[in-house]
This record gives sequence, structure tokens and C-alpha cells, in this order.
Amino acid sequence: MTQSFDNLKNAIQAEPRTWLVTGCAGFIGSNLLETLLLLDQKVVGLDNFSTGFQHNLDEVQQSVSARQWANFNFIEGDIRDLDACKKAVAGVDYVLHQAALGSVPRSLDDPITTNAVNISGFLNMLVAAREAGIKSFVYAASSSTYGDHPDLPKVEDKIGNPLSPYAVTKYVNELYANVFARAYGFSSVGLRYFNVFGKRQNPDGAYAAVIPKWTASMIKGEDVFINGDGETSRDFCFVENAVQANLLAAANMPDEGSQVFNVAVNARTSLNELFAHLAETLGKNGVQYDKKPVYRDFRSGDVRHSQADISKAHEQLGYTPTHSILEGIEVAMPWYTQFLR
Repeated sequence: MTQSFDNLKNAIQAEPRTWLVTGCAGFIGSNLLETLLLLDQKVVGLDNFSTGFQHNLDEVQQSVSARQWANFNFIEGDIRDLDACKKAVAGVDYVLHQAALGSVPRSLDDPITTNAVNISGFLNMLVAAREAGIKSFVYAASSSTYGDHPDLPKVEDKIGNPLSPYAVTKYVNELYANVFARAYGFSSVGLRYFNVFGKRQNPDGAYAAVIPKWTASMIKGEDVFINGDGETSRDFCFVENAVQANLLAAANMPDEGSQVFNVAVNARTSLNELFAHLAETLGKNGVQYDKKPVYRDFRSGDVRHSQADISKAHEQLGYTPTHSILEGIEVAMPWYTQFLR
């Protein structure tokens, strides 16, 4: 029997547990950390700062009370180090494994490092968590696993051929999770994220996600570049939806086996529509952007359209997105305008 997210938060707060958030200094990880501390949980965080930042942790500290911050134990370490993983899981009830090297382009440029972090690191976490008798293991899967499968919306049991080394690594995570369930009786849940966005998502560098990157460019009055004709579409998912899915998955771990769930809103937004949404919302926040986008070639490894069927997550986890893309952009924009200038 699934429960609503509000009921779950009340239950979590009434009976505090110890959680491990890997990648806690990153975008999604720091949002999970913040939510758990605000719910008076004890949290162990593991990060090596390869794509995470100290300033994300500093922001979380400012958003919680001193008492709540005292419940956070940070370990600087790398998931490619099995000993670091074993240290991190010691005494933990629930694992939310977010640490990974994201980005399709990064994986095309450096498949070896992407493989080492996303596959070897994931296997280390599985081994450490199983040996420690962890009750609940939730990990960040990816919509890239759908590859070239043409159907829309995407349903969990129909995938195609991967289109990038990154997609291969995230699919292998699911395969390992399945094997650990079958061979060792270790249950897990993978969350296939669809284009998550929100506060503390890095706008800088060659591998930055589209929403923070474009927003930062608009705030600075720079050109915005669209790969292709702008009709490529994505199911953009606000980070608070992803946080909800993680906590619901942790509370609804299967008795046996492994499961994967889409985490999105079941909607498609084209890049042209996204550009218009960002410019309009920036205007409401006192930043005018009047330039037209600059179109260039399609990007290698990208799928044309992406949209999630979220009925499985709704029925089995109780997942109900609280924010559409427009609502998420409106919530995130004050943070963007404050921190991306």
C-alpha cells in the first residue's frame, strides 16, 4: 500500500533514520540532503567534488537549522574506492546513490572515466551496501537507457539500443541491480530521471545542462545556442519531483527483485518552447532578454524526442509530480537570478 508524499514525510520525521546520499555536493544530491535534514534525519554524505561543489553544501547549511546541520556527516571520497564506499554505508539504513558522471557529450569525449565512475563505482556501492545489510538501495538511473526505441511515451519495459557510452553505463547499472537481486537477494530501485532541473544545477562548462546554461547566458546577455531546429523535445522534470521519487522509492522497496521507474511529468517541451519559457520568466524577475536563439548542428548521441509514462511510479510508489516545467522554472528562477549572475 503506497502512501502520499506528505504522509511519508510525516512518518519519516516521526521515526528518524540514517541515510547515505552519494554525490551529496552535486545538484540532485544536495537537494536530497537539504530535504532529509529539514525532516530531522541523520545523513551521511559522500562526494569527491569532481562535479559537486562545496558551495552547494554551504547553501544547504544556510537553509537548515544548526541542530539539523549537526546531523550531517560528510565524507570526502570516491565511489571508485571500495573502502570509501564501505566506510560510507556503515551504520546506514537507506542509500540514495546519486554519484555519477553525467552528460552524453562527456561520455563521448571520455568513455573510460565515465565507465569507471558509473559502472565500477556503482558496483562498489552495490557490494558495500549488500555486505552492510542496507535495508533500502535507491539509485539514479537514466532516461538515456531508452536509446533509439521510437515509442512515446517511454514505458519501463521497452528499451532500444544505447546511443552513447553514458547510456551504456546507466543500462549496465540496471543489469547489475537485477543480478544482485537474483544472485544475492539484494533488492533495489532505479529511478530513470528525465532532464531534471532546479536550484544548484551547474550552469558552467562544456557539459552543463540546458536550462541552467541557457538561463545563465540570458542573464549575462549572451547568445543562446540551440542544437538542431529547436523542435527536439524533452520531458523536463523539476528537482522537487525527483526528491519525492527518491523518498517514496526508499519507503517502498520491493520485498525481492529490482525495479526501475520513470521520474518525469509525462509532458514534452520543445527547445524552442523552453527558450520562450525561460525568457518570459526571466522578464518577470526583472531580467529582459530580447535576442533570438542561434541555431547550429544537431548534437551527436542525442535522441530526438523524450517523454515518460509515469503510471508505474504513480501506481506502485504513489509518485505524483508537484511541479510542471513552467511551475518548476518559476520556483527556480529567483535562485538562478541570484546565483547565476
